[in-house]
Amino acid sequence: MRTVIRFIRRYPVVPLTVLVAIIVLVMHAAGLALAAQVIATVYVAAFMLWTIVGMIRSLLKGQFGLDILAVVAMGATLAVGEYLASLIVVLMLSGGEALEDFASYRARRDLNALLERSPQRAHLLAADGSLQDVPIDRVGVGDVLLVRPSEIVPADAALLDDSAEFDESSLTGESLPVTKSAGDEVMSGSVNGDDAVRLRVLRPAEQSQYQQIVKLVAAAEDSRAPVVRLADRYAVPFTIVSLLIAGVAWAVAGDAARFAEVLVLATPCPLLIAAPVAFLGGLSQTSRRGVIVKGGAVLEQFGRIRSAAFDKTGTLTRGRPALIDVRPATGFAAAEVLRDAASAEQYSTHALADGIRAAAEARGLTLQPGSRAQEAATNGVTAVIDGRTVVVGKPAYIASLTPDLVREDLQPGEAAAYVAIDGRYAGALILSDELRPESGAVVGWLREHGVERIAMLTGDARPTAESVAAAIGVTEVHAELLPADKVRLAGEIAPRPMLMVGDGVNDAPVLAAADVGVAMGAKGATAAGEAADAVIVADSLSRLVDAMRIGRHTLTVATTAIVIGIVLSVGLMLIATTGVIPAVAGALIQELVDLATILYALRALRPPKGTGLGTVPAPARASATRAG
Repeated sequence: MRTVIRFIRRYPVVPLTVLVAIIVLVMHAAGLALAAQVIATVYVAAFMLWTIVGMIRSLLKGQFGLDILAVVAMGATLAVGEYLASLIVVLMLSGGEALEDFASYRARRDLNALLERSPQRAHLLAADGSLQDVPIDRVGVGDVLLVRPSEIVPADAALLDDSAEFDESSLTGESLPVTKSAGDEVMSGSVNGDDAVRLRVLRPAEQSQYQQIVKLVAAAEDSRAPVVRLADRYAVPFTIVSLLIAGVAWAVAGDAARFAEVLVLATPCPLLIAAPVAFLGGLSQTSRRGVIVKGGAVLEQFGRIRSAAFDKTGTLTRGRPALIDVRPATGFAAAEVLRDAASAEQYSTHALADGIRAAAEARGLTLQPGSRAQEAATNGVTAVIDGRTVVVGKPAYIASLTPDLVREDLQPGEAAAYVAIDGRYAGALILSDELRPESGAVVGWLREHGVERIAMLTGDARPTAESVAAAIGVTEVHAELLPADKVRLAGEIAPRPMLMVGDGVNDAPVLAAADVGVAMGAKGATAAGEAADAVIVADSLSRLVDAMRIGRHTLTVATTAIVIGIVLSVGLMLIATTGVIPAVAGALIQELVDLATILYALRALRPPKGTGLGTVPAPARASATRAG
C-alpha cells in the first residue's frame, strides 16, 4: 500500500489519466458518448497546454524536444473524435516518466548502493579505553577507531591489531576477503570481518578512499553522454519524417483520421529514455568492476578509443621500487649516502621515495629532520639535512648541480637515483621495480582490439623506459619527459580519441589533457584522481580492459536501442498509412514499442560477451627512476 501511495504522489497524472479513462469508458457504455467526449477533450486539452508550456521552456534553453509529436498526435486524435486514443497518448507520456525512473533505478542500482553505504558515524576509542560515537566529520588523523564485526571502515586507517579480514568488493570488485596485518593500510569503505578491530586514522574521512569514490559516483550520476544528446538531435529529422508520412497518408486517403492514426505511432519515448538508461547501466557495470567512470560521456569515449599512452612507474610497473644497491662516490660512505638521501626523501611524494626510506629504516639508519625542503616535480628533491644540502633526483638534474656526476652502468631492469651533498656528487642508489604481471596482456589486448597506436610517456631515462617497453610489447617510447612534454605529446598523438593512463601528482596535467584520462587510484594521489576522467580503484591494470569492453558494449546497446525505436516507429507509421491500424490500437502498440526499447537498453546491465585478457605473463623485473 505504501508503494502505491508513493507512486500516486510522485506521478499523479498517471492515476488521474487512468481514472478519467475509466469514467469515459463507463459513460460511453451508458450511452453518454457526447459527455464522455467532452470530458476527455477537456482533460487532454489541459494536458496538451501543460506539455506545450514545458516545450517552450525547453526551446528557450536551446533544446528541441520530441514532445511536439505527441502534442500534434493528441490534437489530431481529438479533432477526428478518437478521444480514447488521445487518452492513451496522455497515459504514454505521463507513464513514460515513471517507466524511465524505474529503468534508471534498475540501471543505477550498483551506484546507489555505494552512495547509501557511505558511513556517517564512527566509534572513537579514547586513551582510557572509553568509547564514544561521533559524526564521521569529527574524526581526525591519529584518532583510534573501533570497528565492530561487519561494520564499514569509515576512514583510511592503519590496522593496530595483529591481523584481520576485510571485504573490499565494493571498492575493488574482488569478491574474496583480504587479510591485513598490523600496520597495513585499510581503505575506507571496506567491510570488517568477524572480529572487532582497532584502527589508527591516516586521513580525514573527506579525503579517504571511499569518500572520493562517492564523490565520483555522484558526479557520474549527474552526467549526460553525447549519444544521449545525439538522440535529442534525432528529434528534428524524426519529427519532419513523421509529419511528412502522416500528411501524405492524409492526402492520399482523403481522410483526416489517417493523419491521427499515423501520428499515434510516432511517439518519442524510445529516443528519450533508452540511451540514458543504457549508460546508467554501463556505469553500474564499471563500478562493479572496480572502475569509477565520471559519467556517460566518458564511458562513450571508452568505447571509441583509437590511441593509448601509458606512464611507467606505478602504471605499467607496481610502483613499489626496492633498493638493491648503494654505490657511493669517492669520499662518501654507503650508509652516509643512503641516510642523507632517505632523510631528504621524507619530503618527496614520488614513488621512489618510499623505497629509499624503507631501505634506510631496514638497515637501522635514523632519518634526520630537514630544516628546509623543496621538491622540483619530476626532477628531484632538495633538503637541508643536519646543516648539509642534500639533493636526490634524476641524473640530468643532479648533473646540472654538480659536474662530476658519473652515470652508472646499469643492468637490464635496474635504475638509479643520483645524490649530491653540498654541491658534490655523492653516489647513486640502484632500485628495481616489479612489472605488473598483466601489463603485457593489456597492451596485447588493446592492439588486438583496434587501438592503432600505443605509446609510453615517462620521465625515466631512455634505457630504463625502453627495457620496460620491450618487455610488454610497446614500440613507441618517449622518455625523460617533463609534465609539459607529456601534455604536448598527448595533444599530438593521433588517431583520436586518445587514452592516457597514469599515477601520481605529476600525471595530473596529462590526464586532464587526454580525451580520456585514467588514474591508477588504488593508492594514488588525489590530484591525479581529480584530474582524471576515470579512476581504477582496484590495484590492477586489467580493469582498464574491463572499462573499454563495457564502454563498447554500452555504446552498442544505446545506439541499437535508438535505432530500434526509430525503425519500429517508422515501420509502423508506414503500415498505418494503409488504414489497417486504428488509432486506439496504434497508441497501444506504441506502448509496447516503448517497453521493448527500454528493456533492450537494460541489456547494458549485463556483462559484455566474449573474454577479456588472455593468459597473463609471468612477472618481470623493471626499472624505476624519478618521474616515471
